[in-house]
Amino acid sequence: MNGTTEEVPHKETVLTALEQAYGRFAGDERFLVSHGGRVSDVSPTHYSVRGLSRTARLGDLVSRRTSHGNSAGAGEIVRVSRDGVLVAPYEQTEQVGLGEAVFNRGPLNLSPGLSWKGRVVDALGRPADAKPAPITGPAVDGPAPTTPPAMQRQRVSEAFRTGVRVIDIFTPLCHGQRMGVFAGSGVGKSTLLSMLANADAFDTVVIALVGERGREVREFLEDTIGPQGMAKSVAVVATSDESAMMRRRAPDTAMNIAEYFRDRGDRVLLIVDSITRFAHALREVAIGAGEPPVARGYPASVFTELPRLLERAGPGETGRGSITAILSVLIDGDDHNDPVADAVRGILDGHVVLDRAIAEQGRFPPVNPLASISRLADRAWNADEKRLVTRLRAMIARYEDTRDIRLLGAYQPGHDAELDQAVRQIPLIYEALSQTPGDPRSIDPFTDLAMKLKAGEPTQ
Repeated sequence: MNGTTEEVPHKETVLTALEQAYGRFAGDERFLVSHGGRVSDVSPTHYSVRGLSRTARLGDLVSRRTSHGNSAGAGEIVRVSRDGVLVAPYEQTEQVGLGEAVFNRGPLNLSPGLSWKGRVVDALGRPADAKPAPITGPAVDGPAPTTPPAMQRQRVSEAFRTGVRVIDIFTPLCHGQRMGVFAGSGVGKSTLLSMLANADAFDTVVIALVGERGREVREFLEDTIGPQGMAKSVAVVATSDESAMMRRRAPDTAMNIAEYFRDRGDRVLLIVDSITRFAHALREVAIGAGEPPVARGYPASVFTELPRLLERAGPGETGRGSITAILSVLIDGDDHNDPVADAVRGILDGHVVLDRAIAEQGRFPPVNPLASISRLADRAWNADEKRLVTRLRAMIARYEDTRDIRLLGAYQPGHDAELDQAVRQIPLIYEALSQTPGDPRSIDPFTDLAMKLKAGEPTQ
């Protein structure tokens, strides 16, 4: 009798548990069935899978199981055909065998949270700082976030100080602006980016290091950004030795994180170093998938993906925050007509050009004020500042145009008043604009410049 009375509640408990499980999984076959296929072809950068074509979509993630039943590295579907799908693996050195099972896991879903601040993650959102996995935010159902509609975005109106004098005077920035830092290798892009990353005008900083040297990652984050800067930052790292898919995925992951904080109302600074290495990863994946090159070895999809990524930055919709993007652009061979540099220049809201000749003279940051421009500068300058900067540009141009004449000894003071003024003041201006990461940040760059010029005036 006692056994009968205990058995009934037990059965009810089991039935309740089964009903709850059915309610969770009913209607979504992904929880019940893993769509799989078999590896049919392997190349150094990709492998093909038969059996996934019916359920596969571009961008879906796959997982692989070895012949011994062990779980192996993940990859991403980059081409779908009737005969099979092509997968670009995330792991650079994984060994793929013919006939191994591959399962479709659907699109990558990131769920950033507030605990991500101060953390370093890889391109898939996994911890890269030897700490426990960061706590994820609330899951987002439905399609991935898209670029805010043009007519629903806020207008860019509020300027901010970076603390870097040459930037704040000649190419001032506004919240929601997208600015490129163009330079050849070894000219000082990373140093300038680190100075901009420590600006006080932002609630959150997201840093994407794409194709960076592994030795420099820790130095950049711990020494240059520092503990105080990292407390409000999230770093996404894909070093140069990682696969093209990881380097391709890193800026998108960083943008997803930036969009999360933007939608919370934060003013976000997104730094990508460098967008050129992102383009190189796009090229490697596209060519491996069979796409023909159209411009100096770059397939057409590269120039489709660049605006698709960069347009996601900028001001958010009304009531939300903004993403200010500063992107380094590596100029291959100091050729500013490189296809990637040319395409990015047309997308961004301005560009800062770092000149190797200026760096060789010992002036840092080596910004060329004549070649640099901010398309939103008029919203940052007042009328007096605009007139002053116009005058400064004219003086610098006159000074640089006559450099050869002065070196030859053909310049004679007293014959050209404007040139005399440029020769007297431009060296003082260059000295005032020089600034290293260890120097104090400039609160009022125009006042600093005026004080330098006044101190350099000859005494009566």
